[in-house]
Amino acid sequence: MTIPLAGLIVLLQAWLSTGLFIVAHDCMHGSLAPGRPSLNTVVGTLCLGAYAGLSYGALLPKHHAHHAAPGTPEDPDFHAGAPRRALPWFVSFFRNYYTHGQLVRITLAAVVYLILGASLLNIVVFWALPALLALAQLFVFGTYLPHRHDSRPFADRHNARSNTLRPALSLLTCFHFGAYHHEHHLSPGTPWWRLPAFRREKLRQ
Repeated sequence: MTIPLAGLIVLLQAWLSTGLFIVAHDCMHGSLAPGRPSLNTVVGTLCLGAYAGLSYGALLPKHHAHHAAPGTPEDPDFHAGAPRRALPWFVSFFRNYYTHGQLVRITLAAVVYLILGASLLNIVVFWALPALLALAQLFVFGTYLPHRHDSRPFADRHNARSNTLRPALSLLTCFHFGAYHHEHHLSPGTPWWRLPAFRREKLRQ
C-alpha cells in the first residue's frame, strides 16, 4: 500500500470514527430512534464501544450535564480555568472522558486483533491513529470552537456559537456540530443531519 493511499484511509477512518460518536450522541438525545429509549441505548453503546471503548452509561449523564449548564464551571465539557486556551482545555477534556476501564477495553481489543493476525503497526495506524484524530475533530469543532470565550458575547444562556462553514465542509469537519452548534443547543432533539434545515426554518420564522 502506498503512503498517500494509507493516509487517505486514515483520514476516512477518522471521519467515520467521528460519525460513530455523533450517532451515539444522537442516541443520547433520543433522536436516532424517537420514542425507543432501549434501542437508542443499544445503538449508542455499540457505537461508542466500536469508536474507542467508551462507556455509553458513563457519558450519558455527563452530556446532559453539559446541556444543563453549557460553558459554566458545572459543564463537564468546559474548562473554566482556561476558557480561551485550547491545550489545557483539551487535557481537561481528555482526562474527564478517558478512563482506566476504557484503556482496559482498548487493550483487550488490540490483543484480539493481534491474535487474529493483525500487525501492531496496522493496529496503530488504522485504528488508534484515526480514533485520536476523531477525538481532535470532536474537541476542536464540537466543543472548543463553539464554546470558547472571546471578545464577542454569546447570544444566550447556551454559551454556544455556530460557525460559517458551508454545509459540505461542516459535514466533513464534525457532522454539522461546529457550523450548527448553537442550533443543536436550541434543539437537542434534532438529529445531526437535520441541523442545516433547522437553521433555515429558524431564519424563515
